[in-house]
Amino acid sequence: MKVVVEGCCHGELDQIYDVIGQLQEREGVTVDLLICCGDFQAVRDRTDLDSMAVPLKYREMGSFYKYYSGEKTAPVLTIFIGGNHEASNHLWELSYGGWVAPRIFYLGRAGVVRCGGLRIAGLSGIYKEGDYRKGTFERPSFSEGTKRSVYHVRSCDVFRLKQISGHVDIGLSHDWPLGIYHHGNKAQLLRKKPYFAEEMEAESLGSPAAMELLQHLSPDYWFSAHLHVKFAAVYHHDDGDESGVRITKFLALDKCLPGRRYLQVLDIDTPSPPPYKLCYDAEWLAILRSTEHLMSYSRLLWLPPHPSTDSRLSYTPTSEEVDEVKTLFHGNLVIPDNFTSQQHNSSLPENRQTAVFCATLGISNPFSTNFSSTRMSLGSPGNSLCGNISSAEVSLNPDEIDLGDDSDENEEEEPGRHGDTSELTKEISAAPNTSTPDRKRYPGLMKTHQAKSKTSLVPVKRVHQLSSWTTNRTKCR
Repeated sequence: MKVVVEGCCHGELDQIYDVIGQLQEREGVTVDLLICCGDFQAVRDRTDLDSMAVPLKYREMGSFYKYYSGEKTAPVLTIFIGGNHEASNHLWELSYGGWVAPRIFYLGRAGVVRCGGLRIAGLSGIYKEGDYRKGTFERPSFSEGTKRSVYHVRSCDVFRLKQISGHVDIGLSHDWPLGIYHHGNKAQLLRKKPYFAEEMEAESLGSPAAMELLQHLSPDYWFSAHLHVKFAAVYHHDDGDESGVRITKFLALDKCLPGRRYLQVLDIDTPSPPPYKLCYDAEWLAILRSTEHLMSYSRLLWLPPHPSTDSRLSYTPTSEEVDEVKTLFHGNLVIPDNFTSQQHNSSLPENRQTAVFCATLGISNPFSTNFSSTRMSLGSPGNSLCGNISSAEVSLNPDEIDLGDDSDENEEEEPGRHGDTSELTKEISAAPNTSTPDRKRYPGLMKTHQAKSKTSLVPVKRVHQLSSWTTNRTKCR
């Protein structure tokens, strides 16, 4: 399967799809899947735009609305996680995941899907300690505070993801796993982003929740974005199997801007032939079903099951629980193409996809106008350890830091001492001599990374990177 991974999208779908189209035409290949690592900005209209936590100067419609309205159709099956600059109104409706447009799927606050045999797990949002142990209390219409806190990672979602057993191929988070820079070329990273030094010295750069999941799930790959710089690392797990040390190859990518390293192309072996369909993961569905009673939708403190109050501590599904879910879905786990554009407003909309999903799985829909106000005002009925949080209701934290727009496009990648990252950093030419760029569409398409020799995209398990597209546009973010 040929997979393209993208960093921060920032609503620039047209540009991303155009670059992928150029790649396919030039190399004679077909991209099977696009994975976006957050800040997707699925903005449908002005109401969604107002729900997005970004400075006013960056509050733009982008190009997603064209795909939502049907004016355009995504040329590549696309999945994405949420970041910290999102259309909160829209993604809130699909907190369990769903289609935001035909062929564009949101993984939800946390989610696991399968595509062509690949198992992909994702965690949306960014880590903020003050909100991490609260319930998911935010509901439209969002205040200036809740439009930010709604994208903060919650411990209940991490708990659910940690119940997964079996192999995970790809893990996703918007912000980097905490301390991942220790497992790559830290010196080179500091040369690119010297203002990371203070947080790196304090061991606070990154998400503890994402690192906890990376260590627990041990996927083959982990992709992130958020910090607007390309960075590769190899994480060695302590519990290697008999065949050797288990590793996770980490790659962070930049934001969608001219000359920036925001796309990576991978060839990954899959057990299933094309065409590839997106499918639910049966074990994940069983986890959602069995942990429903543990969830909290209030500001109260959420704690995981405890021996003093709970008879069950682990919710890794039994084979019987997995079979029950398969029966509910009549043995067909292919995610239905049930996207419909619908009228929406700020008064707690119910997304039809979420309603159908919850009804099929046999769980309540907490993202519905009919959801019980009791569950919103009280802690989880299954967890008597919920308590009051003494901190302020919401902090207007300023995850809106200026990460800089300095271009490092001409800096060569250096080998890391922790492992071979060449699979994640190999470059291909953005405009090889064998083809002529369409300069009417891309009048500024000039600077490229010229490959030293002709590069093929055919070999399995090779990774290539398309590093730059340029147009006469202003910067995205």
